Amino acid sequence: MLFDSYSLNGLSLNNRIVMPPMTRSRAGAGDVATDMMAEYYAQRASAGLIVSEGTQISQQGQGYAWTPGIYTPEHIAGWKKVTDAVHQAGGKIFAQLWHVGRVSHTILQPGHAAPVSSSAIQADGVKVFVDVEGRGPEHGVGEMVQHSAPRALTREEIPAIVNDYAQAARNAIAAGFDGVELHGANGYLINQFIDSRENQRDDEYGGSLQNRLRFLREVAQAVADAIGKEKLGVRLAPLTTLMGSQDDTPEATYLAAASVLNDIGAAYIHIAEADWDDAPVMPAAFKESLRLIFRGTLIYSGKYTRERAEEALAKGWADLIGFGRPFIANPDLPHRLQHGLALNAPIKEKFFGGSREGYTDYPAIG
Repeated sequence: MLFDSYSLNGLSLNNRIVMPPMTRSRAGAGDVATDMMAEYYAQRASAGLIVSEGTQISQQGQGYAWTPGIYTPEHIAGWKKVTDAVHQAGGKIFAQLWHVGRVSHTILQPGHAAPVSSSAIQADGVKVFVDVEGRGPEHGVGEMVQHSAPRALTREEIPAIVNDYAQAARNAIAAGFDGVELHGANGYLINQFIDSRENQRDDEYGGSLQNRLRFLREVAQAVADAIGKEKLGVRLAPLTTLMGSQDDTPEATYLAAASVLNDIGAAYIHIAEADWDDAPVMPAAFKESLRLIFRGTLIYSGKYTRERAEEALAKGWADLIGFGRPFIANPDLPHRLQHGLALNAPIKEKFFGGSREGYTDYPAIG
C-alpha cells in the first residue's frame, strides 16, 4: 500500500510517502528561500507529498536563524522557485505555516522585544538556534541558546496573529504551494494555547478545554476561509512533551482538537509521534479513536520503517506515512524503500545552517 497512489481531497499523490517538515536553516538574506533550497526539495520530489520546513508567518513568528518566511513579496518569489522546481520534478508540496511563540530569542524579534506566548512562562532548557555573532547566512555558523522569557499576548493582539496566518496561507498559494499545514505541534504557539500547563490565561482563550482550543479553531477557520478547507492540513503532537509543552489530559485534549478540525473540514491531520530513543509508543486505542473522530486524511510521522508504515496503513490508522530524517540523506528514499536498498546516514553536524554539504550533496542511486 505504501507505494500506491492516493487522492488527497482531489490532489493526486504518486505514493503514500510524505517528506515531513524539517528545519534546515538554509534561507538566504532576508530569510528568503534560495536556489539551493529549490534544488534540495526538487531532489526529494519522488515523495507523494512534501511538507516544507517551518515557515514563519511574520518576523515575530521566527524562532531560529535562517529559517524562511512567507510574509513579504520577496519571500513569495523565493518560494516560487522551490514550488516550480518540485512541480517540474513531478512532486506536490504544502507549506508549513509557523509561529514559534515563546520558542524564540530577542535577537530574532522585532525591536529585540520579548517573544510572545499564551502565557508568560519560560521553558527551562529549551534552546533555539541563533546567529549570535551576526555573521549572516552565508557563513552558516550559529549557536544553540536558551530561549528568551516570553510575555503573554493581550486579548487585543490575538486577532492580528490569526490574520497573519490567513495572509501567509494566501501568500503560500501565490507562491505555488498546493496547500498549507498549520504547525500546531512541538510546543510552538498553537500548542502553547492548547496545552493546559502552558496556558494559564483567565480569558476566553484559557481555562476550559474549549477555551484552550479557541485559538486553533480561529486560525484553522481563517485559513480555510482564505484558501479553501481542502488545502488545509494541521500538524499535532498529541502525546509528546516537546519544547516544554505539557497537557494534563492529552488524549482527551487532542481528540477534542481532532473534532474541531473535523468540523472545519480540514484535509488532513499530521500526527507527530515521539521519535527519540526510548520514546513512548502511541497507544493503538488512541489511534483508533482518532480515526473514528476525524474523517479526513491522517498522516503519521515518527521513526517509521517500511514495515511499520505498511502495518499502520493496513490497520487503517494512517493514510499517509512521513519519513523524516531518512529523507535528509536519501533524496531518493521512496525508491530505496520500495527496493529494500541501503540508506545513507545523515551528517548530524550539518542539519542546521551551512552550505550544500550535508544538504544537497547526498547521492541518489542510479
